[in-house]
Amino acid sequence: MAASSPASRSAVPEALNALSAMEMVRGISGGRFTAEAVMRACLERVAAREPEVKAWAALDAEKALAAARLADRTPARGLLHGVPFGVKDVIETGELPTAMGSPLYEGYRPRVDAACVALARAAGALVLGKTITAEFAGSAPTHTHNPLALERTPGGSSSGSAAAVADLMVPVAYGTQTGGSILRPASFCGVIGFKPTFGTFNPVGVKPAAESFDTVGLIARTLDDIELFASVLSNDEAMHVVPETPPRVGIFRTHLWDTAQPETVEAIEVAAHTLGSAGATVIEIPVPAYFERMTAERAVINAYERAQSLAAEWQFGRDAFSPQMIATCEKGFAIGRHEYVEAQIHVAQYRRAAAGLFEQVDVLLTPCVPGEAPQGLAYAGDPRFQEIWTMLHLPSLTLPTHRGPNGLPVGIQLVAAHYCETLLLGAARWIGRRFGVG
Repeated sequence: MAASSPASRSAVPEALNALSAMEMVRGISGGRFTAEAVMRACLERVAAREPEVKAWAALDAEKALAAARLADRTPARGLLHGVPFGVKDVIETGELPTAMGSPLYEGYRPRVDAACVALARAAGALVLGKTITAEFAGSAPTHTHNPLALERTPGGSSSGSAAAVADLMVPVAYGTQTGGSILRPASFCGVIGFKPTFGTFNPVGVKPAAESFDTVGLIARTLDDIELFASVLSNDEAMHVVPETPPRVGIFRTHLWDTAQPETVEAIEVAAHTLGSAGATVIEIPVPAYFERMTAERAVINAYERAQSLAAEWQFGRDAFSPQMIATCEKGFAIGRHEYVEAQIHVAQYRRAAAGLFEQVDVLLTPCVPGEAPQGLAYAGDPRFQEIWTMLHLPSLTLPTHRGPNGLPVGIQLVAAHYCETLLLGAARWIGRRFGVG
């Protein structure tokens, strides 16, 4: 990919789109290539692969290039100067439409960016485009394909974000997670998914799904990039930590262990053995009895809040809803306030009790997905291994450490205590090095 000025052409490496965001920042700031060259490389990758992958809901190439050229003419604005990123299409952007994955919002154009987009722009980042989302970040399948195996799902609901990052179209993309909508597609597509503690990244401008769980997060190919964007979104410049000592790791199989396929069982067992051999303290953490009730109570809160948040759309546009969303709303509107409050009271108790899981360990090592990405696009995968931690408001992260029987990624999941993102990321870096990822 050639740069826009003759003086820089010889210094521009091939495949700028394959660089990490951190490498892009360093290259642009060091004068080795331009933001325009990076944007062109990403757009060329999109043009080559989008007909098959179908990761993007809205993209204006000329507007993106104009923003990159402006970045090249102005002083660096912040840590992300010149870096393209993708935005899940339930997150509002002022310059591109936000369709929510629904025909009801076709052409809808907010006046301003969501908070998380505005913060990244203020730090110099450039919106490449809007990535495909499941309808209202729900469970209906999308037409996005897994770039590693086009006949398989990329997972949902942050389908386009995971696919675009995995396919080298963009280094980082935003996702949202109400159940498992960041970590599951990240695992299926072989990239890193990060969900911070509930509320860490401001949700203003994000279409609510179930407001008790909705969490803005990140999908990237490197931990450097997760930490770089997280530091901007949380106003924490100390997010990058390289641990000097091995972490204390708790193996936590959850109440769903019997649903794990052989490749996920192997991933957890191999990871535990590898980390222990490398010097980490590894212990088994018993599964508390309340975990058996969590999945059902989470379903009550999820359905109730999704139905309430879509009350207007339900009244005036339900004919445009997918069968999956109709079923969720019908279930939600049938749930009474008493049942909802009872579930919320129990979940609040579980969140307090969850602190006990970390009395002896820094992070939990736990399954992320049942196995490899399922065949076909009709089913985006089982979210239950991820949703329990979303419900508990705990920070979680998946690393693509293993492969299944078809050679496709199987991520492990790491979980830390409330507000311990720095500890989680540090442990993930130490653990990732043992597997050559991160």
